[in-house]
Amino acid sequence: MTNDDHGLPGLPGLPCRRRLVRAALTGTAAVAAGLVSGTRPAPPVARPGAAALRPASPASALRELVRGNARWRTLHESHPDRTRSVRRRLVAGQHPFAVVLGCIDSRVPPELVFDQGLGDLLTVRSAGAVLDEAVLAGVAFGVLELGIPLVVVLAHQSCGAVTAAVTADEEGEELPGHMRYLAEQIHPAIDHGLSGPARVDAAITTHARRVRTRLAADPALTPRITAGRLSLVAARYELTTQRVHTL
Repeated sequence: MTNDDHGLPGLPGLPCRRRLVRAALTGTAAVAAGLVSGTRPAPPVARPGAAALRPASPASALRELVRGNARWRTLHESHPDRTRSVRRRLVAGQHPFAVVLGCIDSRVPPELVFDQGLGDLLTVRSAGAVLDEAVLAGVAFGVLELGIPLVVVLAHQSCGAVTAAVTADEEGEELPGHMRYLAEQIHPAIDHGLSGPARVDAAITTHARRVRTRLAADPALTPRITAGRLSLVAARYELTTQRVHTL
């Protein structure tokens, strides 16, 4: 298997930037592997209230998401950061440790999938995790204004937006109204060498990688990637197993 199958993401079509991004993400590779290889269930861990320390590096942020997903899928959720004291503390400001760009699908709420609580994640959601200016601005806000060190592009099994785009392409029809934009953005990820469910499944993965690549090429984000202050990871949530694995 290639690094694109199991490791942290490369940047197809961007040879020079691929080396820079891989170098920036090296420190998180071992942690990301845990999302694929079956991390042992992490027991519930009580956070120390107002003294809670946020993950400050890309590696530590990814490590926390790995542990949280292990708790979620093994039904050992700790439901952190939901107490009255945390709610009061958050009035003064927020310090989330990861941006999760995900789909609007009701079955994939990032705070539950990663067993996180109030103030932990900055979530940006659009159908199929499709990018537009508002979505890009949301991700940039988290990175540039809040200093978040990790961005996860989270695709998921059986994505309705991708399925609709693939079906419209197969039938030669346009989706109605604003949904047409979704189909246009997802269309480059469709592999016409595949058919049926395999075509949809492959498009889900390819589209997530393309979104990650586009984010990595954004001039506002690349300096932080090069400096090792930011990592971008494409990942996928499997509804059948509740496991998140990197792409």
